[in-house]
Amino acid sequence: MNKKIIWSLAGLGAVAVAIFCIYVVFCPSQNIWKRGATVLPPANTVESVGMITSEKDATYKVNGALVTLKDGVAEGEAAPGSASKIITRYFGNEVLHDFNADGREDVAFLISQETGGSGTFYYVVAALNTEKGYVGTNDAFLLGDRIAPQTMHMGNGNVIVVNYAVRNPGEPFTTRPSLGKSNWLLLDPKTMQFGIVEQDFPGEADPARMSLGMQKWHWIKTTYSNGAEVKPVDSARFEVTFGPQAFSASTDCNNVGGPYVAKGDTITFGAGMISTMMACVDSKEGEFTSALRGATKYHFTGRGELIIETETPSGMDVDPVAGVMTFK
Repeated sequence: MNKKIIWSLAGLGAVAVAIFCIYVVFCPSQNIWKRGATVLPPANTVESVGMITSEKDATYKVNGALVTLKDGVAEGEAAPGSASKIITRYFGNEVLHDFNADGREDVAFLISQETGGSGTFYYVVAALNTEKGYVGTNDAFLLGDRIAPQTMHMGNGNVIVVNYAVRNPGEPFTTRPSLGKSNWLLLDPKTMQFGIVEQDFPGEADPARMSLGMQKWHWIKTTYSNGAEVKPVDSARFEVTFGPQAFSASTDCNNVGGPYVAKGDTITFGAGMISTMMACVDSKEGEFTSALRGATKYHFTGRGELIIETETPSGMDVDPVAGVMTFK
């Protein structure tokens, strides 16, 4: 081939490459192009900015606004130019469940939001664990302002059962919440929104008519504010009976008993708690009695549960934190 033709073709190739490079680099409006059958993604997709690997970094719609958590916290202006901040935080009480039946474990949990005033609002949110990262709910479910969150667990199917305490009608916000309440929420994984499941069945408990001495109580679990949870292997072996001034309990190892004082919504177990001295392998008795010794408050829920709030003493496997004991 003639050398002039070869050099001409080479020159045309160089010009074509240059034009291609200029087009790709300096044409930002063309942010999607095809190579054969492959479509390259825009710059703001999870493939380019990194997969969301934690529910504490996902985006959720809360009270009509999108909130993106970073390590469990998001902060923004309450209004343009305002010094007040809207602060959203991961609270906890999470439950794990495969909501969309794709074989991956998803999560639902509580968040709190301070809006610059005196209120602290609590919401239920969920996040699907997808191939492209965690995807948050489109509409967080509001539980209330300055409530007392208690426990969350899965019901039938995708139903999430949320237990918490509110104030009695007419009580000011300075009053500690003492009226147990439960919500049954159904998550639709397609719309990522919650619906309320109405509970209309005989036997739903009335917390106002419940008492410590009404029955024998079985310890279900203790949930701590740092996410730790302690459960007995067999709840039936942890049975508590309350008398007028003293309680007695059987555990998975020994019998325990002693004085207690319940006044209003407060409860304390005296230093005179005694126990038989049998040694048992893998017993949960230590966690059970330590939580009782730290008891501060109690109330009942619409599901017929006894809830005892506790401050975990030192020496436990978890750091000293607030906890909730659930009895049924």
